[in-house]
Amino acid sequence: MDTLIIIIVIILALGFDFINGFHDTANAIATSVSTRALKPRTAIMMAAIMNFLGAILFTGVAKTIGGSVADPATLDNGLEVLIATLLAAIIWNLITWWFGIPSSSSHALIGALAGAVFVGAGSDKLNWSGFITIIEGLVFSPLIAFVVGYIIMMILKWIFANRSPHTVNKGFRTMQIITAALQSFTHGTNDAQKAMGIITFALVTAKYQDHMEVPLWVKLSAATAMALGTSIGGWKIIKTMGTKIFKIEPINGFAADLTGATVIFGATLLHLPVSTTHAITSAILGVGSAKRFSAVKWSLAGQIVITWVITIPIVAVLAGGIYMLLF
Repeated sequence: MDTLIIIIVIILALGFDFINGFHDTANAIATSVSTRALKPRTAIMMAAIMNFLGAILFTGVAKTIGGSVADPATLDNGLEVLIATLLAAIIWNLITWWFGIPSSSSHALIGALAGAVFVGAGSDKLNWSGFITIIEGLVFSPLIAFVVGYIIMMILKWIFANRSPHTVNKGFRTMQIITAALQSFTHGTNDAQKAMGIITFALVTAKYQDHMEVPLWVKLSAATAMALGTSIGGWKIIKTMGTKIFKIEPINGFAADLTGATVIFGATLLHLPVSTTHAITSAILGVGSAKRFSAVKWSLAGQIVITWVITIPIVAVLAGGIYMLLF
């Protein structure tokens, strides 16, 4: 029976990674597509390749996801908890993707795991200190991205103040290709790790291994699932990120992508799961504020922030409800 359940968990985890790929494709390529630095299909294929490379080279975030919210070795019903977690996270990702809302897959997964553990195993099985540390990373990373994006854009405005806008944008349109690739790579180093952590959590729970080291086959399968998802592309969210927050020019897109990639990779090196969606969206808001505060559509930004805030409690309740319904 455990073998069947663990197969279901692995399928759901890879499904989550696949959906994460097309849900979060916009994080890496929205600005480069909106400024026409890259054609949409070219941008998506580049993002898929760079996502794959980033995913297979790092595992620190996977270990955090797999062991910081709860200890898989102490959960008798850990596999059932993971099924409820993944179903809740997948449902929320699909809902927000359908409506074109750049919500956080990281928030969805962390919130769902906490809710499923709380209902399925009890509050004493929830590692509150580890959970709070993760939440702190998720909360502070967009704030840092906003500030860094604002600073970088102000520096670029000062450096190129006396240059022709046409010449500046032509140069930065080429630079955007590099930053889009970097953004895609860092997305893989952080987001793909989350499914790896869940699968490793399942392997430890089912006694297939007694440590949180991520097996090679898990790395390859999760990286492939995310790359395939990325290759499909999330056009609705790309439209929101690339055109609706403010009119992005190549120099703005360069600043936003550089900021997002820096914040995400810094978190990866610290083994902290952060929201790539939050990082790049906040970077775009910071860059837009530096360009001209009134240029940013703050009503839309407010809707996005509300989605960020409500995601964790909603998916926690959803995961707890799914666990009670199924098990």
